Amino acid sequence: MEVDVCIVGSGAGGAPIAYVLQQAGFDVVVVEKGPYIKREDFSKDEIALRRGIYRSNIDEEFHVIYQNGKRYVGKECGWSFNNGSLVGGATNFMSGYFHKMQPIDFRLKTEFGALEGANIEDWPIAYEDLKPYYDKVAHVVGVSGEGLPYPPLKENIAAQWFDEACRKLEICPVKTPRAILSLPKGDRNSCVYSGFCGSYGCSSGAKSSSREAMLQDVKILDNSFAYKLDSDAKRVHTLYYFDQKRKSHKIHASIFVLALSPIETVRLLFNSKNRYFPDGLANSSSHLGKNLIFSAGGVGGGVMKKEMMHEDLFTELQNRALFLNRNLKEWYVYEKGNRRQKGGVIDFLFEHSNIIMQAQNRMWNGNKPLWGAQLAKRLEKINNERVIQFEVFNDWLPTDRCQIGIEPGLKDRWGINVAAIYLDAHPRNREVANFLGKKGIEVLKKMGATSLYYFLSDDPPTNLVAGGCRFGNDPRHSVLDPTCRSWDLENLYISDASFMPTGGSIPYTWTIYANAFRVAENVKKQLRKSIN
Repeated sequence: MEVDVCIVGSGAGGAPIAYVLQQAGFDVVVVEKGPYIKREDFSKDEIALRRGIYRSNIDEEFHVIYQNGKRYVGKECGWSFNNGSLVGGATNFMSGYFHKMQPIDFRLKTEFGALEGANIEDWPIAYEDLKPYYDKVAHVVGVSGEGLPYPPLKENIAAQWFDEACRKLEICPVKTPRAILSLPKGDRNSCVYSGFCGSYGCSSGAKSSSREAMLQDVKILDNSFAYKLDSDAKRVHTLYYFDQKRKSHKIHASIFVLALSPIETVRLLFNSKNRYFPDGLANSSSHLGKNLIFSAGGVGGGVMKKEMMHEDLFTELQNRALFLNRNLKEWYVYEKGNRRQKGGVIDFLFEHSNIIMQAQNRMWNGNKPLWGAQLAKRLEKINNERVIQFEVFNDWLPTDRCQIGIEPGLKDRWGINVAAIYLDAHPRNREVANFLGKKGIEVLKKMGATSLYYFLSDDPPTNLVAGGCRFGNDPRHSVLDPTCRSWDLENLYISDASFMPTGGSIPYTWTIYANAFRVAENVKKQLRKSIN
C-alpha cells in the first residue's frame, strides 16, 4: 500500500492528524492495533466492564515493570499500562475532565529554577502557540463548560454545596469543562445522563472520543499491529504490520506519524533499530525512552450521610445522573517558606456509579474482608449515603531513572520484544500531593462530609503516561524538534504524549488533542511543500 500519510494509533494523538489531512485532500491511512467498536456496540454492563471486556489480553500483551529494585512481569502480576486497544484508543473510556495547561507550565525551569534529581526543562513552545488549538479542540471535538462552544452539563445539588463551602473558606471554585456534549453535534447526541462515563464507552455519542469526533470518514486498518519501521539515514520508507491472521503487510508513505501511546511508540522505535540507528530508530541523541512521566497526586473523599440533611435534599443528592463538575486551582502555585512552588489541581467528583465497584469498596475493614451480617450492614449504607471524592493532579517530575526500554528475553503474542518500564518518583511529587490532599480534605469537611480520607502512592496512574520522546530546541538533548518531527528522520513525526518534557498538573487529553492539531498543520505544510 502507498499513501501520503501513514498514522499509527487512532487516539487523541493520531485522530486530529488524520482529520486535518483527510480534509485537506491527502491520502491517509490509520493503523490501529485494536478492533473497530461502534457506538451501538457499547453498553453500560457493569459485570462486563469489571471483567475487562475492552482490555487487551494481558497474557498476550504485557510489559515488564521495574520499581524499587524489584522486577514485575505484567502477565504474572496483573500490572498493565495498556489503555484502550481499539479505534479511538483510551478516549473511548475517559471521564472527560478537560483542563488546559497554564502558561507557567511551559516554563517551569525558568519560573522555579533547577531542582536536584529532576530533569526539568522549559518547553520549546509557549502557551500562546497552543492556545488556538485548544480552542479548535473545543469546537471540533466538543467541550462543554463556561465560555466554551457547548454550555455546561446539568449539575447535582452538591455543586451548590461545594461552591458555598469554598466561599466560606475564601477560595474560588472552578467549574470543570467536560469532553461531553451538552447539545447535539451533527449525528452525535447530547449527554443522556446515565451516570456511567469513566471506564465506559459512550452509547449516545456525546463523549468526545476521537472515534466519534474525527474518524468517521478516515481509512482505518483495525486489528493491525505495527511492529517495525524501516529507514535509511534520513527517511522512513516502510511500516510493517501484522493483520488479524498474523500475516505481514507493508505500507509506504511520504510521511509517517506515530501516536501509539508513549510506551508503545518508544517500543516500536527501539524494535526498529537498523544499521543507521543501532540504538533505536530516531535515537542519535540517546534520549529515546528517557524522562518518562505520569501524573503525580492521590485520591481522597468523604461521605455525605442521609441523616445529616432533610430527606428532600438527600433525594436530590442521590440523583446519580447529574454531575458535580468542580475543581480547585487555588494552589496551582503556592508559597512554601520564602519560595514559590508549583502546585496542582484538585478535581472533585462522585464515587463511580458502578454498583459492583461501590460494593467492593465497602467489603473491607482495613486489610480484612467483611462477611455475613457485617458486610450486609455495610452495603446497606450505599442507599443512605453518597461519597464525594477528589483527585489530586500535580507534576510527576522527570528523572534519570524513570524511563522506557526493551525486555529482550520476553515477547508478546506477535513475537516482538515487550517494553520494559523503569519507575522512579522524585520526592517532590509526594510533598506537593500531600499539601494539596490536605486542602481537598478541608473543603469536604466544610461541606459537612464525614469519614474523610486521603491516599498517596508512588505507583503511577497507568492511564496518564507521557514523555519518552521529548521535544526541544537542541538535538543533542531531545528526540523531536519543536514541530514534533524527529531530528534524525525528516518524514517522521510523533504526536502522542511522548513529546511532553513536563506534564503540567492536569490530565493530558486536551493538550494531546491540541498539540496533534498543531502537528497536523506542520505535516500539511511539509506535504504541500513536497508537491510544489
